[in-house]
Amino acid sequence: MLRTLLMAASIALSVLTGWSQESSQNVSVIPEPVQLVQKPGTFRLHRETTIVSLDRELLSSARYLSDYVNNYLGCPLKVEQIENEPGSIVLVNKKNGEVPGGYQLIINPDGVEVQGNDAAGVFYGVQTVIQLLPTRAGVLPVLPALEITDYPRFAYRGMHLDVARHFFPTSFVKKYIDYLALHKMNYFHWHLTDDQAWRIEMKCRPELTAKGSMREGEIEGLYPGTYKPLPYGGYYTHEEVKEVIAYANERHITVIPEIDIPGHCMAVLATYPQFSTTPNEPKKAALTWGIFNKFNNVLAPTPEVFDFLCDVFSELCDLFPGQYIHVGGDECAKRWWQESKATQRFMKAHALADEKALQSYFIDYVQRVVNAKGKTLIGWDEILEGGVSKDCIIMNWRKPTYGAKAVQAGHRTVMTCSAWSYFNLKESNTQAEIGPRGPLPLEKVYTYQIVPDGLTAEQASLVWGAQGCLWTEYVPTTWKAEFAVFPRLSALAENVWSPVRKKNWENFVRKMETQFERYDLWGARYSEAYFRTHDVVRKR
Repeated sequence: MLRTLLMAASIALSVLTGWSQESSQNVSVIPEPVQLVQKPGTFRLHRETTIVSLDRELLSSARYLSDYVNNYLGCPLKVEQIENEPGSIVLVNKKNGEVPGGYQLIINPDGVEVQGNDAAGVFYGVQTVIQLLPTRAGVLPVLPALEITDYPRFAYRGMHLDVARHFFPTSFVKKYIDYLALHKMNYFHWHLTDDQAWRIEMKCRPELTAKGSMREGEIEGLYPGTYKPLPYGGYYTHEEVKEVIAYANERHITVIPEIDIPGHCMAVLATYPQFSTTPNEPKKAALTWGIFNKFNNVLAPTPEVFDFLCDVFSELCDLFPGQYIHVGGDECAKRWWQESKATQRFMKAHALADEKALQSYFIDYVQRVVNAKGKTLIGWDEILEGGVSKDCIIMNWRKPTYGAKAVQAGHRTVMTCSAWSYFNLKESNTQAEIGPRGPLPLEKVYTYQIVPDGLTAEQASLVWGAQGCLWTEYVPTTWKAEFAVFPRLSALAENVWSPVRKKNWENFVRKMETQFERYDLWGARYSEAYFRTHDVVRKR
């Protein structure tokens, strides 16, 4: 009670005086930097502090820092593109050709300098500055004097969001991207289509959103749940997609769109039943979740289907400026091809040994379309089953052995193994808020071994990085999405950025006390399962 009264009095005083007295500050940076040396003294931010950008390209990073300090701490900072001046926060792009995303942060009592190896490195240095700031408004913004040298362990540091099962507005997608930026993540994997819906406008095929973006109802509760016949839908226009891409680009995040084929296509078949191996049967978007062996969800290998794929992926490549396009390729219910005489004739005519080879035929076709647009294809690890070309990137979601096989076969590979990286799994067995599967505790995410054992140095170099995934079958709201992601996103961020020698679970848990305060400052919903299951009392 006394502590609560003292805090209330302190906050009231800060409101009256503008800022409270400077408080001692522990350094708590997530992900852990490569090297951090603390020094005596501090640098105080105030309303006359100027963020100086020596390069026009860095103005967005300067404004990002200014907006953060203003929005969360109530201290507006000026942004200028001028020469260095005392008392400023100076942003410098050294363009030195060293590790992409690397930076140095130097804080002295007379100023701050962020030196990036490139523009992204400057932005990540800004994120570290943010993590050195107070975690609540009304506290004098003071930065501890120190020097940090830092760079990412992996080039790919990603997070996924499934908007097919449940739709999220662009405002939340941008907020989600901000969460990634605050953790120095650099890829946003946008899962846009599945059996339940098609969520992106295609000007070449407007019927996809006119019909395929809606489903007849919702299943409430855990599968099989209770059916409610309330139409559910939504999709992103080209203008909204461009808005999200521009927003991500300013935060040095590449957006990777996923169109899932040749399975998981019930929303496509609801729009074009003639694309199915059973075209005379009624079709509709799926109302529930899972692999649909019972319902036909695969594309037939016909000229019309391949024309469709050419149209869709060509438009997708034109809309998304990033280098990578995700084709899905997972959980294809091959029984529908086995039972189709027309499909079997196609396989025989094209000398395809089995249905795995047919799946690869689809992937190869889309890859040629994507390559012709100057892009690179990514697919889930099942696409290896029938063989794919080496320039196709593999996303390993099943056991790590599949990721090992991918790099051994010469493929650049992203490790996103479900048992360690799927944040739709509940964090503890006592949680009922997310879904039936799990648990995936915080420590398991943190200790996930991204590079499998037994690889040669050359093979290990093909492990491009790691990714967390949020599938939304049981995540219908934005607050549940945040609850599923936090705090495990912080554990993933440190795992995929920091050198192995710098990782320390006990130190990470200590830093999480401050990180939870940041979540509160951001207004983010989060799980406290770790603290409940370990009987840890959080300081408030």
